[in-house]
Amino acid sequence: MEPQAFIFVGRSGSGKGTQVSLLLEVLKQKDPTHKIFTVETGKELRKFIEGPSFTQQLAHKIQASGGFQPSFLAIYNWSKVFIDTYEKGMSMVLDGTSRRLPEAIALDSVFDFYGITKCWVVYLDIHDEEATNRLLARGRADDTHEGIKNRLSGFEQDMKPSIDFFRNNKRYDFLDINGIGKIEDIHADIVNRLGLK
Repeated sequence: MEPQAFIFVGRSGSGKGTQVSLLLEVLKQKDPTHKIFTVETGKELRKFIEGPSFTQQLAHKIQASGGFQPSFLAIYNWSKVFIDTYEKGMSMVLDGTSRRLPEAIALDSVFDFYGITKCWVVYLDIHDEEATNRLLARGRADDTHEGIKNRLSGFEQDMKPSIDFFRNNKRYDFLDINGIGKIEDIHADIVNRLGLK
């Protein structure tokens, strides 16, 4: 398999993590010897905010209130994972990278640097009510009513420009996916449209 990038984007609660896990299974079945690099931005940030530094304490407060971290912190966290663990010839599966336009622009430079020419963007589209219900059911500590409302209210201002950057850039094969429905049906739609069936 030639190295490819698969970028999953969407509102909080849209099912990115679930669909990433399912796609990883498909990719491993197709070519068990092909190495795959993964980054989950939210997971990296949650690890980061547990640290003792002043920066980490400030980031912890932002997380607790349901806000988006400043772009420099998000870029730092996922860039460090690339620098420390990416190996030549790996495909990439990225969960929630990138959330704001400056992050999308920074991520765009990654593919030239590592020589990845085939890039997919999977946009899982759900509405705020569905996202809220899913996040509350998930029951994570930072998934409070107020925190969820803050995160979702920033979608149009913060995330949509990043999504539009990918949608309007010829480098990327952009897939609009209806994220509401049965997990297995959404997965089947993604796999079919990626040509991995």
